[in-house]
Amino acid sequence: MEIRKMTPEDIDEVMAIESEAFSLPWDKEAYLKEITENRCARYLSLHEDGTLIAYAGMWFILDEAHVTTVAVRNDKRGKGFGEAIMRELIQKAADCGMRWMSLECRRSNIKAQALYHKLDFIDVGYRKRYYEDNDEDALVMARLSLPEGDPERDADLIYED
Repeated sequence: MEIRKMTPEDIDEVMAIESEAFSLPWDKEAYLKEITENRCARYLSLHEDGTLIAYAGMWFILDEAHVTTVAVRNDKRGKGFGEAIMRELIQKAADCGMRWMSLECRRSNIKAQALYHKLDFIDVGYRKRYYEDNDEDALVMARLSLPEGDPERDADLIYED
C-alpha cells in the first residue's frame, strides 16, 4: 500500500470511484483545479499494486483542516483503506501546521461516523438539508487536536529566502 500526493494522472481513477461513491460527484475539472491551482488544498491517493483504491482531500482555513472528500472503491470498503488514508490526512494536516480538523458526514452514513469517532472526531452540530440530492442533514464532526507535526514532510511547503 502506498499513500502519496494526488496527481493529474490519478484523476481518471478518482472519477471512477467518485461516480460510484457519491450521488452528486465532482467533475474532473474540479479535481484538476484542486490539485494544480488551489494552494490551500491537499489531496492524497492510496494505491495498492498500482491501482488507486482510495483518495481524500482537505482545505486549509486559518488553523483548520476541513476535509472536503474521502472515498474508497466499493469493492475495497471495510478493509482498512479508509482508515489508512484518513490517518495520513490527519498527519498531513498536522505537518502543515493545522491545529484541528472538521468535516461533514451524512446523518445516514453510520459506518463513516464510526470511523471518524475511532479517529477521535466528535459530533459538534448539524447542517440542515446540506446534501442537495435528497436534502439530508449533515453531521458536523471535528477533531479538536492533531498529532505532532513535521513541516519538512509537506512537499508543498513554500520556502522564502
